[in-house]
Amino acid sequence: MLTLGILGLGEGRSTMSAALNSPKLTLKTICDRNQELCQHRVAEFQFTGHVTANYQDMLDDPEIDIIAIYTPDHLHAEHVSQALRAGKHVVCTKPFIDDLSKANELLALAEQTGKKVFIGQSSRFFEPMKRQRADYEAGLVGELISIESYYHADHRWFLAKGWSLENAFKWLYGGLSHPVDFIRWYLPNIEEVMGYGMLSSNGAKGGLKNPDTMHFIFKATDGRVARVSGCYTGPVQPVTRDSEMSCILRGTEGASQGDYMDLRYAITDNTGEERIVTWEHKLKHYFRFEGKSHHAGEYQNYLEYFVDSIEQNFTAYPDIREGIGTVALLQAMDRSLTTGQPVKVRDILAEHAIEGLGY
Repeated sequence: MLTLGILGLGEGRSTMSAALNSPKLTLKTICDRNQELCQHRVAEFQFTGHVTANYQDMLDDPEIDIIAIYTPDHLHAEHVSQALRAGKHVVCTKPFIDDLSKANELLALAEQTGKKVFIGQSSRFFEPMKRQRADYEAGLVGELISIESYYHADHRWFLAKGWSLENAFKWLYGGLSHPVDFIRWYLPNIEEVMGYGMLSSNGAKGGLKNPDTMHFIFKATDGRVARVSGCYTGPVQPVTRDSEMSCILRGTEGASQGDYMDLRYAITDNTGEERIVTWEHKLKHYFRFEGKSHHAGEYQNYLEYFVDSIEQNFTAYPDIREGIGTVALLQAMDRSLTTGQPVKVRDILAEHAIEGLGY
C-alpha cells in the first residue's frame, strides 16, 4: 500500500477524506503553514498521523511515496519541483501551474526522476462523466462531431473570500478550467480559440476585478469545433431543469450529456434508444460534507486511479504534459478576452519555447 502526504489543507480537506476512506492508500502526514487549520483537520477527521507546518518534513520522509499538492496556484511549480527532486510521485490540483516559464524545467525533472505527475482534474472522475467517457470509447455515439461544455453557478457566496476580490483572481482559471478540461479530454489538439467576456453588474457590485461571464469557441487541428461557457455571479435554473456543469457530446450515431453535480447522465445511442441514468445511491460517496461544497468522492476516485497507475506502470491522465497544454489553452483564452481576437495555442507555447505537446 502506498503512503501519502498532503500539502495544503483547504482543498486538501477532500483529499484527507478520500485517503482515509481508501483501501489503497495510507495517509501519513498533513502539512499547512496555518497551524490552527492543521489542528482543525486533526479534530475533524480524528487524524492520528503526523502533522507539520514544514513542507521539508514530508520531502525528507522516505516512507512517503506520493505528495498531493493543494496550495495556491502561484506556488505549484516550486512545490512540484521540490517533490520530484525528493523522489516523490505528485498529485497537483488544477490548474497545474500559472507560469509557463517553469514548464520545461518540470518536464525535464519528471523525465529525469521517472516519477509520475498527475493533475487532479477532479471533474473527470465524477460518475456521469466516467460513464459518458466509457460509452464514448465503446462507440455508442459514433465519431465525435462536436462537444459543448459549461459551468454556470451562482457563486456570489464566493465573494466573501477576500482573495477572490484581488486582481489576480480570475474565474477563467478557478472555474472555467473544469469544462475546458472536458473539451481537452475529447479534443486534445485545440489549435485556436476565440472568446468574449464581461464583468456582470452583480460581479462588479461584489468587488470582482475580472470577467465572471465568458463564452468561447475552440477549433481543433482536424477542423472540429467546440464551445464552452461560464457564468458565476447570477441565478441558475433548478436542477430538475438544468445542471450547474455539463458536458455534451454530439456524434455521428448519437449524443450524450453528463450532468456533473446532479449525478445524472443521458444518452441517445446508435440503436436510437434513449436512456437516463442517475446515481442517487452514491450521493454519500461523492458529497461527504456540508451541502455540496467539497466533492471528496471524486478525489478518492482519482487518487485510487493514480495509485493503480504507479503500481501497474501506466500513465494516469491528465499527466504533466496534458496539464501544461491545458494551462497554455487557458492563457490563450485569457489573451483572446483581452485582445478580442482569435489566439493560437502554439503561439503561447512558442513564447516559452515549449515543444512536443501536439499543438
